[in-house]
Amino acid sequence: MKGKISEMMPIERNPDEYAVKRMISAYGIPTPKSVLMDSKEREVELEFPVVVKVSDPKILHKSEVGGVTTGIRDRKQLAEEVSRMKARFPNAGILVEEMEKGGLEIIAGLVNDRNFGNVIMLGMGGIYTELYHDVVFRLTPISRTDAADMIDSVKIRVFEKGFRGIRVEREAIIDLLLKLSLISEDIGSDLDMLDLNPVIVTGDRISAVDAKLILKRLP
Repeated sequence: MKGKISEMMPIERNPDEYAVKRMISAYGIPTPKSVLMDSKEREVELEFPVVVKVSDPKILHKSEVGGVTTGIRDRKQLAEEVSRMKARFPNAGILVEEMEKGGLEIIAGLVNDRNFGNVIMLGMGGIYTELYHDVVFRLTPISRTDAADMIDSVKIRVFEKGFRGIRVEREAIIDLLLKLSLISEDIGSDLDMLDLNPVIVTGDRISAVDAKLILKRLP
């Protein structure tokens, strides 16, 4: 690997969600304000409501194992939930982050194709990913024109003028895709997959709520 990624995480391990979010934040991709419990950054002040998550690279689908609790509204409830989560996952980190307000949920990320190399993806995210199967792929690196064409190829485009009370700015999503393309170039062939799902978009504001990165194992 090269660039910012090689400075932030070693290839010999797969990072947890907290580390992945720190990495993508270094590329300018916004994430919710968060703190990893029992870390040096625990003093960070968060605004309620917050979300409590297990942060472990071996747990890819946190909600399926009871590793996510949303809507925590006060310190007492937070302390109780962190304690419960630690008991359930004693060897994992516990991540607390501010809960994002509603918006359009999209999926964006990277995946390594054994035949073509790294490709970038974009589509409807959250619960709609499996419902609509509305995802488009392009080889990386991509241009601004490529990014715009990706938006035009999926249902996200209907939200540009506003739909169901939600409106998104095309340039914000283009900017996200170009930053992912840069990450793809920096990781190169060491990439297995980078999954940002959901990314919440409201107007020109973007926040990657969940992030997973899997790197190929060294020989």
